[in-house]
Amino acid sequence: MVKIKIKKIHPDAVIPSYEHKGDSGMDVFATHLVIIPPRERTLIKTGLIFEIPKGYEVQVRPKSGLALKEGITCLNTPGTIDSNYRGELGVILINHGSKSYVVNPGQKIAQLVVQKVEEAKFKVVEDVSKTSRGSGGFGSTGLFKNK
Repeated sequence: MVKIKIKKIHPDAVIPSYEHKGDSGMDVFATHLVIIPPRERTLIKTGLIFEIPKGYEVQVRPKSGLALKEGITCLNTPGTIDSNYRGELGVILINHGSKSYVVNPGQKIAQLVVQKVEEAKFKVVEDVSKTSRGSGGFGSTGLFKNK
């Protein structure tokens, strides 16, 4: 288990926690009342600053219930909180619905998932190995199981 330091910069900020044993995501909450008009996006403040250990990130992901029931989801998903970032966590929400959506203080707005990350070093080469897939992508396998 990785330990992450967290600082509350708003008195009503809620510390994320797992709701159920075995959950991979922790809910994160809004600190201010915000109205998101239809087809608009906005940054929702959480009142939290994280100190994430090097070699880890915290991903910000949408809440499935908000997406299905209200058409509210996160942009830039999954968002990344890098280990060297020390600013307040803000969540970019977009309203895909047809009416304005009210985000209330203390409301769940997204979920956080802690991930281990590896640093990479790229090596420029003249060629790369061949595979059966090759360069096929962007729907190249079709939408249905081949019969």
